[in-house]
Amino acid sequence: MILTPTLLWLLAGSLLCLAELFLPTAFVAFMMGLSAFAVAGCSLVLPYVNLQIFLWMVFSTVFVLLSRRLIPKGTARAIADSQEAKTLTEIPPGEAGRVIYEGNSWQARCEDTNATIPPNQNVIVVGRKGTTLIVLPENLLHS
Repeated sequence: MILTPTLLWLLAGSLLCLAELFLPTAFVAFMMGLSAFAVAGCSLVLPYVNLQIFLWMVFSTVFVLLSRRLIPKGTARAIADSQEAKTLTEIPPGEAGRVIYEGNSWQARCEDTNATIPPNQNVIVVGRKGTTLIVLPENLLHS
């Protein structure tokens, strides 16, 4: 079997497209594979390997940049202010405890550094620092 440049570009394109199935490259490998397929078509007309490699780099860059415009940007969902949660553990003054918020367990601290919040207490989420929720006891807000 004779390996022609066209056959090599088709093989490279197939491997790059398959790599996208196993490696999370955000469509970069897939776009490079599609570029290799485009160069395989060009290699039938352009016999110069250096020019084919240059075309592959140009096509890859253009395809990756165009694909980035087509993929919607994911925005991190912010925690809405004043949402209810329930303590799972006691939250001692100035320390962290655990709350259940929207069905998930979160680390939480009380905004009032002098207050202790007992377990199974309804709390209001007033903010977030990283993965720690900032909470206040519900009865503190209603008094």
